[in-house]
Parts: sequence; structure tokens; C-alpha cells
Amino acid sequence: MSSSRAAQRARYDRATADLDPPFAIVDLDAFDANSAALVGRAAGKPLRVPSKSVRVRALIDRALGQPGWRGIMAFTLPEAIWLAESGHDDVLVAYPTADRGALRRLAGDEKLAASVTVMVDSTAQLDLVDAVVPAGRRAAPVRLCIDLDASWRPARGVHVGVRRSPVHSARQAGELAAAIAARPGFRLVGVMSYEAQIAGLGDAPPGRPVRGALIRLIQSRSFPELVARRGAVVAAVRKHADLEFVNGGGTGSVAATAGDPAVTEVAAGSGLLGPWLFDGYRRWRPEPAAFFALSVVRRPDPRHATTLGGGWIASGETSPTRQPLPWLPEGLRLIGTEGAGEVQTPLTGPGAAGLRIGDRVYFRHSKAGELCEHVNEVHLVSGDTIVDVVPTYRGEGRVFL
Repeated sequence: MSSSRAAQRARYDRATADLDPPFAIVDLDAFDANSAALVGRAAGKPLRVPSKSVRVRALIDRALGQPGWRGIMAFTLPEAIWLAESGHDDVLVAYPTADRGALRRLAGDEKLAASVTVMVDSTAQLDLVDAVVPAGRRAAPVRLCIDLDASWRPARGVHVGVRRSPVHSARQAGELAAAIAARPGFRLVGVMSYEAQIAGLGDAPPGRPVRGALIRLIQSRSFPELVARRGAVVAAVRKHADLEFVNGGGTGSVAATAGDPAVTEVAAGSGLLGPWLFDGYRRWRPEPAAFFALSVVRRPDPRHATTLGGGWIASGETSPTRQPLPWLPEGLRLIGTEGAGEVQTPLTGPGAAGLRIGDRVYFRHSKAGELCEHVNEVHLVSGDTIVDVVPTYRGEGRVFL
């Protein structure tokens, strides 16, 4: 084991000596270093923290308490209302909503309506809001943001990126903006675009050089196209609305997206916690800051050690990249015939031989905030000391999706 990884394991073992796994920890020194690095990469443009990548209010507040961070990107409207009622006055909902109860609450409260911005990509979503709360019965206009499809379409029938909004061109964006401007009870304040093929796709996947080269080629072609198209979209929308913000990007594209003159703010959340998917990026790799610990409970043979639990699988396409990564001690790997299991996870590799019954293994989740769906609290570590214990969304009784 490298000296740095050995020292890291020793620190965490000392800090959590009185805890029984499973538990989750966040290394505040790494979290703060990642926060500062992201701000530096944004080159003066504010960063908006996506709550789904954190799911711990204390950590969201910690990021927002640092210079360079401003506003939250929520993933559901009920969550956004909860955050606004907790004191946050700038919450953008990243996905459209069909939650009628939440829409009634939003439209019936002037303060909430001023704090929360709802995402739309079609007039059908406006129709839904009007059906739930007609314009004349709203306490204030509903703030809206247009979601621009940031995928790359180099040829007819070719779609590179995620399938989000149907709004792809400047013409489509302008038409939607005009329709919003003509509807009473709405106020268009923003444009958002998430370039997933750049921000969410590692360009140096370990052990897959050909795939990495292909990804880098795609990114080098798609980003200039998006910059030109996003600029045209913003210009078309500004003919119908005074925009407060143009949001773009994610952790994997902070520096590039911040360089787009049309963008006024960048989203970044996963980079605060450094999940292991970001080990496959060349541009910037966050320090690992979030871990969960499991106990070794079996030694089936000298080459294997088995932990209790471990199957905390990330969302997305089904593949090994969605499994947790055994991180400490160094030299561990999952076995292909079992992977990370619901009730047990066998481990092998050079690090397995030295493990004893009762030892801890520290894992990194594949994605960021999803770790918090498995635990009620997170232990905040600085150096070799637990400095606080804070609830996750789940620990506060809040499960939004």
C-alpha cells in the first residue's frame, strides 16, 4: 500500500474507532480542497451546487458558505420548496415537474414563488401549471427556466448525449420563450443546458484507451458546436425575456463551460465529494472525500475477505462502473462472479491477505449523492477526528426520488 493511502486508512480508523459499520464519512479537508479547486476552475463565474450530488444540507450550506458559490440546483419541486422554506432564496429545479400539490404550494406563496425557479421545455408543462393553479389565482408569477438540449447531433439520426429537452435549436428556444412571454402568470428568468457528453463522461476510462480516444474526439467536436448554438439560443430567448442567468456544465466541464461567453454560471456538485467515476477524467480529478465503511466478517480462504453488505449500486446504465470501489486498504477488488452484494461482498487482490475479521474496508461510491440514500447520517472528519455528525436527506425523513 502506498504511504499516502496507508496514512489515510490509519486516520479514518482512528477517527471512527468507536463506530460500528456500516457508516459513511466525509473528509472535510478534501471537501474544502475540492470546493476551492472548482471555484478556481470557474474563473470568476459563480458555481451553483446541484443538491442531488450532495443530499446533505449541512454540506450544501458549507459549499455555499465559500466564496464563488451561489444558489442550489434541486432535483424535484418538493425538495426545492423544502430548501426554500429552510432559508435558501435561489433554488433552480433542474427537471420539469408534474407534482400538482407542490405546484399549488409554490403558486400560493409569494415568498416561495420568488425563491424557486421551475424547469420547462414545452408549452404542455405550462398547460399543466395553468390547470392546477390558473394565473389569476397565483400569489406571484411562476419563475421559469428553459432547458436546452445540449446533445451533439453530427448527422441525421445520430444523438450523442443524454435525452433531456426537445428544445435543441435557437428557433425552438425562441418560439418557447415567445409562448411563455404571451402567457400570464409566468416569468422567464433563465436558460439551462447540461452537456452530459462532456461534463459527465470521463475522457480517460482506466484500461480502455480506445474508448478514451473516442470520447476525447467526440468532446473536441461537440463542444464548439454547443458554444455556437448556446449563444444563438440565448440571443433568441433574450428577445422575449430579461434573463437572470444562463446555467451550463457540470463537474467534468467547469473550466470549459465557464469559458463560454453565453454562460453566466456553472453547475458543479459531484466534484465536492469525488466519487470514483471521476477518476476517469484527465482535465481534473477531485480528491476522494466521501466513503462508506463495511466490516470484514469472513475469510473464505487466504485469497479472499468478505465484508457484510456492500451492494450500493449507482444509477445509470448497468455496468461495472456503477459498483462501489473498494479503496482502503489499497489492493482490493471485487470478484467478477459476485460483485458488490446485497448482504455480502467478497474481495480479492493483494490487499485481501492482510485483512482480519473485524477490520474495516472503506469504499467509494460510483456517484456522489446517491451514497446518502443508504445512510441516515454522515460523520464529518477532519484530520483523524470526527468534528460533527449531520443528517442526510434520508436522515431528515426526506426521500424525494
